[in-house]
Amino acid sequence: MAKQPEQAQAENKAETATEAGDSQPKSAKAKDEPAATETATKKRKKPGKSPRIGKKLRNQLKNLRQKLRKEGAQPLDRAIKLLKQSKRAKFDETVEVHMHLGIDPTQNDQMVRGSVSLPHGIGKSVRVLVFCQGDNVAKAKEAGADYAGSDEYIKKIQQEGWLDFDVALATQDMMGQVSRLGKILGPRGLMPTPKAGTVVTGDVATAVREFKAGKVEYRTDKGGNVHAGVGKLSFDDQKLIENIQAFVEQIRAVKPAGVKGNYIKSVNISATMSPSIAVSV
Repeated sequence: MAKQPEQAQAENKAETATEAGDSQPKSAKAKDEPAATETATKKRKKPGKSPRIGKKLRNQLKNLRQKLRKEGAQPLDRAIKLLKQSKRAKFDETVEVHMHLGIDPTQNDQMVRGSVSLPHGIGKSVRVLVFCQGDNVAKAKEAGADYAGSDEYIKKIQQEGWLDFDVALATQDMMGQVSRLGKILGPRGLMPTPKAGTVVTGDVATAVREFKAGKVEYRTDKGGNVHAGVGKLSFDDQKLIENIQAFVEQIRAVKPAGVKGNYIKSVNISATMSPSIAVSV
């Protein structure tokens, strides 16, 4: 029996209403999902951005910076006392020295780069890898090298991306093989180079002992600045003074011949979690 027009129209309306009812929760859910995702994204910390600090701590840091700015450049011994008074972290902070040099960093002959042995070390363990062969392997290990060898470490770095060391030294006869690691070690500042004193031309044992004891590398950045860690905040004042003086004097001694005018424009010291303090030189 054929359906009457009124019956067919009523059934079509019912089906339409059912479809609309079924689609409503999906539509509402679809609208809610972007909102929930957006809220979660806002709550999630952006990469590379430090977490927001409290108002009380912000005010403390602001007052401390203002106080140090009013103090102006200080003699080194006074600057170290102020630095220790500014301590707020619970861990033993690293003391750093930052120097702004009057060089043209775009000129190769004005690059300042090398290494310096600090009288009292830097207060942390340094993992040393030595690329060497023959009798030098035993000498390096006896002097305290954490790793010493040739092909096995070159392959480990190339194939496994192994980089569990802080300083890489290489004897001169190994540089032909070590040069293949330039693309891996270079961007990380670990590539042995004569300018940094990490290509050993003399006694391997002496070089290892110097770096294990606290020999630090330095290199000017694009802004003509040079930085280095020179000890821990727990060091005696006199030890920090002697380490900083040794570093500053080393930078003064390697002044490029092409530099005109004022060579050392400013020296500042800071700790890991403290504002910097200007030092009179």
